[in-house]
Amino acid sequence: MVIKKDGKTIVHPYIPNSVPEVQEEMLREIGLKDIDELYSGIPDELKFKGKFNLPEPLLAECELKRHVKRILSKNKTCEENISFLGGGCWPHYVPAICDEINQRSEFLTAYAGEPWEDHGRWQALFEYQSLVAELVDMDVVNVPTYSWGQAAATSLRMSCRITKRDEVLLVDTISPERLAIIRNYCEPLVKVKLVKHDPVTGMMDLEDLKSKMSNKIAAIYFENPSYLGFIETNGKEISEIAHDKGALSVVGVDPISLGVLAPPSHYGADIVCGDLQPLGIHMNFGGGLAGFIATRDEEKFVMEYPSRLFGITKTIVEGEYGFGDVAFERTSFAKREKAKEFVGTMAALWGITAGVYLALMGPKGMWEIGKTIMQRSQYTMKKLSEIDGIKAPRFKAPHFKEFVVDFNETGMSVKEINKRLLEYGIFGGIDLSKSFPELGNSALYCVTEIHTKEDIDKLVQALREIIEGKR
Repeated sequence: MVIKKDGKTIVHPYIPNSVPEVQEEMLREIGLKDIDELYSGIPDELKFKGKFNLPEPLLAECELKRHVKRILSKNKTCEENISFLGGGCWPHYVPAICDEINQRSEFLTAYAGEPWEDHGRWQALFEYQSLVAELVDMDVVNVPTYSWGQAAATSLRMSCRITKRDEVLLVDTISPERLAIIRNYCEPLVKVKLVKHDPVTGMMDLEDLKSKMSNKIAAIYFENPSYLGFIETNGKEISEIAHDKGALSVVGVDPISLGVLAPPSHYGADIVCGDLQPLGIHMNFGGGLAGFIATRDEEKFVMEYPSRLFGITKTIVEGEYGFGDVAFERTSFAKREKAKEFVGTMAALWGITAGVYLALMGPKGMWEIGKTIMQRSQYTMKKLSEIDGIKAPRFKAPHFKEFVVDFNETGMSVKEINKRLLEYGIFGGIDLSKSFPELGNSALYCVTEIHTKEDIDKLVQALREIIEGKR
């Protein structure tokens, strides 16, 4: 790419093969006269004819670096602010060893990669699968997909193929973003219907569920803990209702809760899914997500996974083992356009990272962190509920790390409160007024192991001052 600056013609320093002589040589090699001929297959009406409104180029590397840092400095991050945001991407502590391992050259890649000699990566992914399988008490776990949303959508499509049905029921307290992904991924082949929740407890309305069950339903999907933070204590009953009609029970779970909560497989789940982000993965501005799917080791489940599974087997050398794909022919990587559904790039690096985290923590560590999260979230709810006009939690149910804070009696909107909290260096909870209008001015707050007593007390004091000042 050649650019003009101060009347001079300059070769762009950041775009490969920008030197005109190099481009001409490349065009001669492939038998073309000019660059436009290379794009002759693109319809003329789709080509941009005008001039891009771009600023003058920064040619010096130090000048460009300074410019980018100036832009980035406008961000308000969780490093200099206390964040109580959650809702699918949570502030958890990332042990240094997680970054140390996932940045090793044999693992770190800008893409999924497929070097056939890379058996070390395959073993690492097998170990990750084994550790997550132990955590959820299931037999089979896949190489991670993009996110919980895709994992949930794939789980539901798997359910439809297994049961030969085309309708699914979802609890209406699901994350609105996750619901949008599921609808986008499943419809129109799969009909998505919602089940109401109890307005007092937030849990699934079992009577509404029963009224919507039929022989067309492939699966019932709910989350535990729910998107709104409460723990669904009717998991066994929901699974039984599904099984009585020949449907599957699909449960979305926050894996970091499983040190203190029973895994969904213990109350009837046939497929378990969720996101690995709490397990040693930075939030990365919402980019550190990786969905997992887990099932029993039964052919009807295994053969419906569109994603990769790694297994272990003996080699011809006594006492030696090798690692590789299990039934690769069932994947979208093998069948491509003939696949039952398409997976695309997989978040394998985050699987390895989650494996490192689980190996580091062990059962005792997972129990300790789960207990810590519950204790600190309980303390936060107790202190917030002491502020006049605030109700925390909104639902009468046990909670894990997230909970709804009701601000309806304060006379202030969540938007206004969150704006004021920024003055204290605090990110308030997710405003639920649009996605859950029946809750009015309510917000979803998140408390994890990184929130100290001082952090929580600072939030409580800030809200007290904001609300009392309004009055």
